[in-house]
Amino acid sequence: MTTDTTPLTHIVDDDEAIRDALSWLFRTRNVPCATWESAEAFLDAWQPHWRGCIVMDIRMGGMSGLDCSTALRQRGSTVPIIFITGHGDVPMAVSALKRGAFDFIEKPFDDNALVDIVQSALEEDARNQARRTARVDVAARLEQLTSREREVMGLILAGKFNKVIADELNISMRTVEVHRARVFEKMGVRSAVELAQQLTLAGLYNTATPSAE
Repeated sequence: MTTDTTPLTHIVDDDEAIRDALSWLFRTRNVPCATWESAEAFLDAWQPHWRGCIVMDIRMGGMSGLDCSTALRQRGSTVPIIFITGHGDVPMAVSALKRGAFDFIEKPFDDNALVDIVQSALEEDARNQARRTARVDVAARLEQLTSREREVMGLILAGKFNKVIADELNISMRTVEVHRARVFEKMGVRSAVELAQQLTLAGLYNTATPSAE
């Protein structure tokens, strides 16, 4: 059983036989899926909160898979796209990879290879979703910090000791300790290393992990 938030593998292909074959394949491997007879139908139904991956023919009557992927990206979608291609479409698929497609597989495709690619795409989408969730949570925690706490946090992340921070900010060691404790409490961490890891996971901190005191 699937819900509106269940990650799905969306099969977009104007060939009914391909849709049926892929749907059967994924369901036998316990991969929840949905089928769409055209890129237009898929785009009309698309919801920003949908998660999972997309398996889409690169050439279809009407809108092509490439045009559909462009439209999805313009709408802010980051759901991984796997293109199904014919031999003559390989250069086109390689071009799509350079523009952000997850992968492509040639017809006739190997069932196991395709399922492996789909599983990898689903895992990638789950990681992306975790990063987005972490970013929202960390951003909300950062908003709780006072300007002085942010200042102290920046020096903590630079790996500076309490005495050095006190000297740089012209405040007492005790005051630094209080600010440090409040930063850790508000950010929900226990050390400078945890703080750096938290910010890195959220994509809000990309420098080297500071050394702990």
